[in-house]
Parts: sequence; C-alpha cells; structure tokens
Amino acid sequence: MPHRKLVTILMADDDMDDREFARTAMQESRLMNELRFVEDGEELLDYLYRRGAYSDPKNAPRPGLILLDLNMPRKDGREALREIKSDPSLRQIPVVVLTTSKAEEDILRSYDLGANCFISKPVTFDGLVEVVKVLDKHWFQIVELPRTAGPHET
Repeated sequence: MPHRKLVTILMADDDMDDREFARTAMQESRLMNELRFVEDGEELLDYLYRRGAYSDPKNAPRPGLILLDLNMPRKDGREALREIKSDPSLRQIPVVVLTTSKAEEDILRSYDLGANCFISKPVTFDGLVEVVKVLDKHWFQIVELPRTAGPHET
C-alpha cells in the first residue's frame, strides 16, 4: 500500500449536516487526516491568513488540501477561490471544489479560478464515503503534495 500523507484537510461549507456527513464519511473510510471546518469564505480566509480566532498557529495549521463549497454566505467559494489562487503564499494549496452544483458554468469558472478538482456532492452517504476514499487514494497516496509549511507558519 502506498504511503499516506497525513495533512490537515480544511473544509469550507456552511451546511452543518454536510460537515457532519464529511466527518463521518472520513471515519468510515478510515482516513486518518485531521479534518477542520470553516463555515464561509470569510472564515476560510481568516483561517488561511491567521486572523482573529485563527491567529494562533496551533488553531490553524496550514491545510494540505481545501474542500470548498461554492454556495456560502458572506463570501462564496468562487470569491474565496479567486483570492486563494491569486496569493503566491496560498496558491499551491490544492483546492477541491465539493458542491451541490452540477452547472457547467460553475465547473468552468471553478477551473478558470484555479480549482484543482471539481466534484458534485453525492446525494447518498455511501456515495460520499466513496468520494472520500477516492480523494484519499488520489491526494494522499498517489499525488505528491507541496510541503505544508508556508510563509505564514511560525
């Protein structure tokens, strides 16, 4: 079995049920990575830039992968993705768009903004478990990720 990379996964999703399903699906898939949550694009950027509640590096370890919902309040996933991928200190963090949208314009726009992957959320829990297993195999067993420390690390 390939060596698994244990990195922090940061999920930005405003739906509490979706966050809980993701946590349970990761446990079911035996994914050992730490999963942290933010509820919108503003909070995602606060986390990444270590602002406010996330100013302590122990409370905001740099993620090795971001799971990003597109439709969130305050700052949506599209706006957050644009900011992440336009910042040289953040752009190398892989961003997987994980959203209910299947709209072609959302798919194209996400890739134009720099998304590394676009996945429509499965409608069943078993489907989500399967997605998590595929994400695990792809991102943490096969792909070479950049080291997780960045200029915002202390």
